[in-house]
Amino acid sequence: MASADSMIVRLEGAPDGDHEELDELAVQLRRELLELDVDRVERVRQQSNSVGSKSGDAIALGVLTVTLSPIALRGVFRLLEVFVKNRPVRKVRVDFGDDSIELEHVSPLDQRRLVDAFIAAHQPRPDEQSQTEEEPSGS
Repeated sequence: MASADSMIVRLEGAPDGDHEELDELAVQLRRELLELDVDRVERVRQQSNSVGSKSGDAIALGVLTVTLSPIALRGVFRLLEVFVKNRPVRKVRVDFGDDSIELEHVSPLDQRRLVDAFIAAHQPRPDEQSQTEEEPSGS
């Protein structure tokens, strides 16, 4: 089985949107991502240390962590492309390893080229997969 990696997905709401709407969009996206072949989708928590507030964790609005194997990238990105197109979302930023990509309202052809290049850069190569599978457990 391929190893699991994590990606951070950040939604940026419409200019006239509010925090409640952004939170609901994140809930919808989480639900849809869980229908795919991913290991886990969690809302990101951040430390709240602002003056006058109780210390503790708060949910970062519009931010999700997705744990998945690299083979599931294409399905996740196709879902994100449709999500941006059909929801009041200005853009979605995805951080995966040291790389990031932003999905916005651009031409579908340009979007597809960018996403395909990003996915290709993160897919395991066949020679890497066979080496991992053939490695002896002890020598």
